Amino acid sequence: MQGGKGKGKELTIKEAQKTIDDWITAYGIRYFNELTNFALLTEEVGELGRLIARKYGEQSFKSGENSNLADEMADIMFVLMCLANQTGVDLEAALAQNLRKKTTRDSERHKNNPKLKL
Repeated sequence: MQGGKGKGKELTIKEAQKTIDDWITAYGIRYFNELTNFALLTEEVGELGRLIARKYGEQSFKSGENSNLADEMADIMFVLMCLANQTGVDLEAALAQNLRKKTTRDSERHKNNPKLKL
């Protein structure tokens, strides 16, 4: 992720969470409450779903409709990081732990799934 403070420099998840916290303080006044942010997160996921349905599915685009996948995904990350900041979740540590869990649990599962064989 590139952005804010170190233009051109890759951001860690931890740095991105801090950058978003700084942005909220400077421009957003305060965080919306957790319930509002959760509702916003589901809205953003819906917008990504609509875009994927139009780009990869059978639906067609409406005139002037956003077709930027990266922008929609970034909106999701922004709101998710807001929720993480509000609830004290270190997403970088949580993702590392989640990958360890999945690696242990699924180390052979997908390899042995006949539905995934080419």
